Amino acid sequence: MNINFRSFVVLQAPIAEEAKRVLSEAKARGIVLRLFGGVAIKYHCPSASHRALQRAYPDLDFFGTKKQGRLIRRLFTDLEYQPNQRFNALHGDTRLIYEDPVNQRVADVFLDVFKMCHILQIGKRLELDEYTIPITDLLLTKLQIVEVNEKDIRDLVAILQDHPVAASVQPGDRETIDAGYIAELCSGDWGLEKTVTLTLKKIPNFLPRYDLDPQTKTGFEGKITQLLTTVSGRQKSLKWKLRDAVGERVRWYDLPEVPIRT
Repeated sequence: MNINFRSFVVLQAPIAEEAKRVLSEAKARGIVLRLFGGVAIKYHCPSASHRALQRAYPDLDFFGTKKQGRLIRRLFTDLEYQPNQRFNALHGDTRLIYEDPVNQRVADVFLDVFKMCHILQIGKRLELDEYTIPITDLLLTKLQIVEVNEKDIRDLVAILQDHPVAASVQPGDRETIDAGYIAELCSGDWGLEKTVTLTLKKIPNFLPRYDLDPQTKTGFEGKITQLLTTVSGRQKSLKWKLRDAVGERVRWYDLPEVPIRT
């Protein structure tokens, strides 16, 4: 079953072909599997090809559901990936690591939840896009990073430069960032809002590096302001207010484990 990725032609050929191979086989088997991470951002964002925003894409990131975990395990085994036995035994309910020793490539597979600095429930949203997790969730996976690096900032700039921001998104609109959804998540999670706000405020400091024309830069900053305003303006839950009273005296994020390759 062939998958026609409209913009994968601009990706590095080997990683693009491998993404198509995995997703095509998953679809043929009735498995709901979606890309995320750098390759998914490249798919959605023409700006990721800009010379200032280009970066390497050595590995692949996927999202699936826990209920199809057994099928996903069989899929990667049949595609000649080797499981990271130790990591999968410890974290297999929510995350799986598979390695391709021939091509020195890793496939990182999250199931239902994204657990890094913060927890995002993405499994229930996989049907909103055909090939990747929704663009709003792609943005959130980057905004939730406490210690953002240059690679993360480049991805954030590409997403925000290429996508409009709206207070709500109509069904079927796969290329608009849903500020209302982000605000809703943050209104019940003080820690997530803290990190999202800090990360958004860091981005403008990096913009001079990326050779943006003045009009683009103004529009970009407007999107950041729109996101910040929407998030801060949403009515907060009691849980949020109680955590706000504690503030930064208690750490509000987790330190994600970096899998050891076998």
